[in-house]
Amino acid sequence: MKLEEFLKRVRGLPVIDAENLLAGVTNPAPVKVQLSRWCKSGKLIKLKNNIYLLAESFRKVDIYEPYIASVLKKPSYISLQKAFEYHGLIPEGVPVYTCVTTKRPGKIITPIGTFDYRHIKNSLFWGYDSFTVNKQLAFIACPEKALLDFFYLKGLRVDGGYLEEMRLQNFRKINFSRLMEYARKFQSPGILRVVQVIKKYATKRKIEEKHL
Repeated sequence: MKLEEFLKRVRGLPVIDAENLLAGVTNPAPVKVQLSRWCKSGKLIKLKNNIYLLAESFRKVDIYEPYIASVLKKPSYISLQKAFEYHGLIPEGVPVYTCVTTKRPGKIITPIGTFDYRHIKNSLFWGYDSFTVNKQLAFIACPEKALLDFFYLKGLRVDGGYLEEMRLQNFRKINFSRLMEYARKFQSPGILRVVQVIKKYATKRKIEEKHL
């Protein structure tokens, strides 16, 4: 396959899935060799086996990293610290795209970012919303679920001092009725205690902010 023909087929795609590209091809070996050569020459960027991006100079579509996160491991959604950043619950940016998945955990390091996947059981895979940017679908935990995922997966005993170190903010974005409803679904006394600590800390912060 020549580069011009290849670009005609994939230029409008945000991500190139080689399995889809090779579907129906009688002998895929030469195409795989060509993909490897284009990676070595910088025309393609390999994200993981069978998943590629066009080099920036060839792209017609701007990539949306949360969409990439959903493609690299399915099913998954962005949660924990990266969701905190997205919802403004912490003041700083987070360089790693932290996600949860029902599949094996693992970290995928790519030229466009690092994607860290944490395993969660099927019964807790919920509490996320879908977003579409440039026709690219992504999944991100709502603020309440992101908090609960964080403390559940970290297995921490939390107090106000720890929340202070996290620099949690914008508590108005947290629906505390929903937070408690979600916490009950975890069926974990530890998670229920976390919610009480967060509520107490949020109340304290609101009182302090009123006096500023």
